[in-house]
Amino acid sequence: MDVHKLAIDIVEQIGGSTNIAQFEHCSTRLRFNLVDDSKANLEALKKLSGVLGVVQNVQTQIIIGNSVVEVYNEIEKLVAGRTGDASSQDGKKLSIGATILDYLVSIFQPLIPAIAGGGILKSFLMISALFGILDKTSQTYMILNFIGDAPLRFLPLLVAATTAKKLKSNQLVATATVATLLTPDLATMLGEGAQLFGVSITNINYTYLVFPAILTVFTYSYLEKFFTKITPKVLRVFFVPMFSMLITVPLTLFILGPLGFNFGQGFASVVMFLFAKFGWIAVAILASFLPFMVVTGMHKAMIPYVITALGETGKEIIYNAASLAHNISESGANFAVAIRSKDKELRSTALSSGVSALFGITEPALYGVTILHRRVLYGVMIGSFIGGASLGLMAVEAYVAVGPGLATLSSFISETLPNNFRNAVIGLVISFAVSFAATFVLWKEPEVEAITVEDNETVDTAADSKRFDTPLEGTVVPLENVSDEVFSGKLLGDGIAVKPSKGELYAPVDAEVKMVYKTKHALGLLTEDGVEILIHIGINTVNLEGKFFDVLVKEGQKIKRGDLLVIFDVDRIVEAGFDTTTMMLFTKPSNLKFTVTDKTNVKQFETLLTLE
Repeated sequence: MDVHKLAIDIVEQIGGSTNIAQFEHCSTRLRFNLVDDSKANLEALKKLSGVLGVVQNVQTQIIIGNSVVEVYNEIEKLVAGRTGDASSQDGKKLSIGATILDYLVSIFQPLIPAIAGGGILKSFLMISALFGILDKTSQTYMILNFIGDAPLRFLPLLVAATTAKKLKSNQLVATATVATLLTPDLATMLGEGAQLFGVSITNINYTYLVFPAILTVFTYSYLEKFFTKITPKVLRVFFVPMFSMLITVPLTLFILGPLGFNFGQGFASVVMFLFAKFGWIAVAILASFLPFMVVTGMHKAMIPYVITALGETGKEIIYNAASLAHNISESGANFAVAIRSKDKELRSTALSSGVSALFGITEPALYGVTILHRRVLYGVMIGSFIGGASLGLMAVEAYVAVGPGLATLSSFISETLPNNFRNAVIGLVISFAVSFAATFVLWKEPEVEAITVEDNETVDTAADSKRFDTPLEGTVVPLENVSDEVFSGKLLGDGIAVKPSKGELYAPVDAEVKMVYKTKHALGLLTEDGVEILIHIGINTVNLEGKFFDVLVKEGQKIKRGDLLVIFDVDRIVEAGFDTTTMMLFTKPSNLKFTVTDKTNVKQFETLLTLE
């Protein structure tokens, strides 16, 4: 993979460096906060070699896989100092839920590498002690254990840095403010009964805690902005941080700290209560729904719970067990497809994806196989549910925030529960076996069957699905003659264009509407044979921002050949200075061959092209 070229292509299709308000990465995904989501060409991004999939909800997420760090580093070089103003994104209207999710992901997602690295180190140390390689009382063991424990012990500092970054505050000063709570001398004073201004301070040990740090930084951020506005520029360098810290720390000691501490305690208690009441079924249901959560990126909403649980109780009892069941079920299902399928390309994809999922990385399996074949999805859900139920019934605990798989099974090793690791392995085997068996039985090679029409004549649906009617009436234009290099150069795919004589766009074939651009000028369709089609009305019409377009369908809707999809005002678009030439492109598979009608002018219901 040429990561440099991929980085250039991603930046171009995401709308350019100035459209990036903020970006980061997780274990497999690039995660962008864009100034204008509509400028991202999602279909073009999906077609890039090295991109496994694209999801756009609160963030624009581009699934890369194991090379995500290398691609991220290349993008960082490309856009350094040239990104858009992050404040311009504040104008985007998000629901309360979407806003909360955006903050949670931005604050907690970057913490995972440090917490996972430290946790896995601690689990390896336990293994070394178990086999007598290291003595737990030795200084070597204790120092290495300090390294592993540091990310969680000083979690408030890490949270302070990520929260300040999200709030666009001074990260170093915000972190220093929270560091006050962790100073050993203050901890000693609190234990002995401390007072500030003659008022007693609640004794709280702030190590490992998340919510007090978040509340502290939120308060500091608003004070920093307030004092920046009212302070002369010559005094800001010391006046703003001094007074912001001076007010924030006492507020935290008296109010915010106890509030965050109690919230965290209550949060953990609610989770433990739910597990006590619905433990195994909660794990089973969560595991079976994880395919949908991962595809949409919503599984990241669980990260705050996982990190809080680890900080508050030192263990996590629902999500990691469910994630283990799902990850291994993805592997089992993909191995079954690799054995059963007659399609060489699918078998190769399923085999490599199965191996990746076995080690905890499921995106290749999900996007390459599972969501494309509903029988595989059923197999994964069955395996995840039964595997999750078994792990829930055995009350398997996790001690590290990491994607569970063979490489990270040590995250289930416990000093106090000797059977915990064994039970995790049992759950792993059950998940793999059930998913493999279910998919092996359910799998059916995709095939096209004949149907009988009303006059009792048999029609070959395969031939019918290869015929594409003209999406609109007008003059046929070879793609090479389109006055836009992206289309004429076939960068988005091969196809044909039509110069419309009237503003009515029709479905060229039976399909499902997979995507409707926010600016209404383009649609993405998916046929039952898996052919992806992009219909793009006009050139540069994205700049009209939806003016003169009326879309009559919605994403996920099934449409029939000849259905009216979009009405648009040809004359008004031309008056606005835009070319109305409309492109119908085959974005996937990329190697389709077809013949085009020899007619110069086409009318509704006439055949425009036929796949070979």
